[in-house]
Amino acid sequence: MIAIAKQLAVFMDNRPGMLARTCRALAKANVNILAMSMHDTIDHTVVRLVVDKTPEAQRVCQDLHDLVQARDVIFMDLDNRVGALAELAERLAAAGINLEYAYCTTSPTHSAGAVVLRTNDLEATINALS
Repeated sequence: MIAIAKQLAVFMDNRPGMLARTCRALAKANVNILAMSMHDTIDHTVVRLVVDKTPEAQRVCQDLHDLVQARDVIFMDLDNRVGALAELAERLAAAGINLEYAYCTTSPTHSAGAVVLRTNDLEATINALS
């Protein structure tokens, strides 16, 4: 599976309990988090989320935080095997596609995981990886 998905970037205070509060509010809105990444700075944290119900999640996050941005990203399955990520990166490089950021995960007991990619050209990314 490879598709363009909406990602929310939520800028929140970098202090205890902020993620818990946000995740609890999303759970109360029946929003499932499919992928998450956090990057901290001195005074705030940027939480990137891909969820199953983007409009609901965006409303919840905007009620809790000052800044929430929605961006398109590639969301795709990736084999859980040695070299799979290297092959993906090589295909993007061969197509001249710049990878701005990525995050991914899987469990050692699963044969596939998921990867979220932000590139300079999402349609070209899908073409290069399909």
